[in-house]
Amino acid sequence: MRPPIKRIALSTGGGDAPGLNAVIRAATLAARNRDWDVVGIRDGYNGLLFPDEYPDGGLIELTRDSVRGIIHQGGTIIGTTNRGNPTAYPMRQPDGTWKEVDRTQELLARFDEHGIDALITIGGDGSLTIGRHLHEAGLRLVGVPKTIDNDLEKTTSTFGFDTAVDFASECIDRLFSTATSHGRVIVVEVMGRYAGWIALNAGMASGAHAILIPEIPFDLEHVAALITHREQHGAKFSIICVAEGAVPAGGELSIVGRAVGQAERLGGVGAKVANQLEAITGRETRTVVLGHLLRGGSPTSFDRLLGLRFGAAAVRALDEGHTGVMVALNPPTVDYIPLEEAISRQKTVPLDCDSIATARDLGINFGDEPPRHSAIGR
Repeated sequence: MRPPIKRIALSTGGGDAPGLNAVIRAATLAARNRDWDVVGIRDGYNGLLFPDEYPDGGLIELTRDSVRGIIHQGGTIIGTTNRGNPTAYPMRQPDGTWKEVDRTQELLARFDEHGIDALITIGGDGSLTIGRHLHEAGLRLVGVPKTIDNDLEKTTSTFGFDTAVDFASECIDRLFSTATSHGRVIVVEVMGRYAGWIALNAGMASGAHAILIPEIPFDLEHVAALITHREQHGAKFSIICVAEGAVPAGGELSIVGRAVGQAERLGGVGAKVANQLEAITGRETRTVVLGHLLRGGSPTSFDRLLGLRFGAAAVRALDEGHTGVMVALNPPTVDYIPLEEAISRQKTVPLDCDSIATARDLGINFGDEPPRHSAIGR
């Protein structure tokens, strides 16, 4: 029988996402209403592993006052990081090489030193995989799914996704103006890693003429034919929305690098697509990379509400005795899913989904077939 909870910690890991502060506020208030103390760990787990690097010792006391008025703010008030996995922490050796070291027991000892009874870890598949490891090592823990990519299998949606799609759609709307005025082809690259949810939804919502996603290998000859087809019918501009993980048929991912302790960074596919389309069609083609703009800014009302629901549900889960689970949206409820199930498989765009079928009916090209006659569009 575990002792009752008196003090919990919150950690935000991986890339930031709109809605993180809503989770922090909800979890803090729900815990305080149970007379639990709440602390936030600075920058993932760095606040515990490197306390001397922080003026406050690496932990921030989360009170009703400290979480007041933060729901609408982007980012996270406790900081985050996408490097420094404590289960495989990169440490420089005397000879200058790097070695991954498991610092799990050191981290657990820090939780004990600070009297932390349980952890709410807020992150994507990487952070939740770390969370599962810490749970298996004995830490009482609940995960909250966070990623703008919407690629976690066991939840209908992750907070941050709606905001990213909304902003990407607005950007593409704006690009229509300049593309139309100049008669240009514009390629818009969006985030999403190995899943095409952002590109698909933003591209459809804004009326893009072609959408290239990781789930459908593309042939630019088809996209070039679309551009030519549109020009022949009086539409001298085209908008192509490309997911950063989109791959040409028989080709490879576009990777811009990988730092020690980080996953590979995708990017550059937009420029490659634009250069090749310009070479094939002879049409002036420009590239816009939305990149980290999709992570910033105030969350939509949907993401605020989802963050609040997840934060409160995570506290309820701990109060009910759950551990090693992730809260997951299953409308109209929030369920508790075992972490091993939550991270077992990535959620990618199913090729038989209604969105793909709708896009094809609208004449949107995915680079896998010749353009249809209905491809004039917006």
